[in-house]
Amino acid sequence: MSSGTDKIVSSIMSEAQEKADIIIQNANAEVSTINARAEKTAEAEKSKILENGKKQSDMRYQQIISEAKMNARRAELGAKEEVIEAAFTKASEELKAKASSYDDEYSQSLIANIKEAASEIGGGDLIVQLNGADSSKIENKLSELSSDISREIGTSTTLKLGEPIEAIGGAIVKTSNGYIEVNNTIESRLDRFKSVLRSEVASILFK
Repeated sequence: MSSGTDKIVSSIMSEAQEKADIIIQNANAEVSTINARAEKTAEAEKSKILENGKKQSDMRYQQIISEAKMNARRAELGAKEEVIEAAFTKASEELKAKASSYDDEYSQSLIANIKEAASEIGGGDLIVQLNGADSSKIENKLSELSSDISREIGTSTTLKLGEPIEAIGGAIVKTSNGYIEVNNTIESRLDRFKSVLRSEVASILFK
């Protein structure tokens, strides 16, 4: 190859090398930029994921704590309810024992319940229903009770003994036609006053 050709080839190779170097430099720079951008994006995504993870973790923690408090409160209320119900059960048993003994205190309470029911109805011809034991013990007092009620409410009142009922004690009083009835049995009175009594029992038991 002549020296002229060598120079031309050398010149072409030199230019090609320069262009190749520039291309490589540009490519390397672009690669660096891409890598830097990717790292930045990755860090941002990583931070975002960690942040979201922390938020979710915090939310789950609060949820667990809230559920635990709710369950604890529910358990506490359940335990208190059991104690209150046990107190009512014991009270019912004691009232049953007192009614069975038919002591003077219970006797006066039964008469008061009959008078209260008769007055609430407004007097007239009334039927009194009691349990078997009370029926036999108060039957001979109905005439006197009728007079007392008539005098107290100012309306003629007659009490008659009706069919026996299943009850711890107390009385059901109703009109002779059955249209109006007042249930003053021990069970019914306990149920009626249970919400008020529940608060009082709770205040005594859990003060």
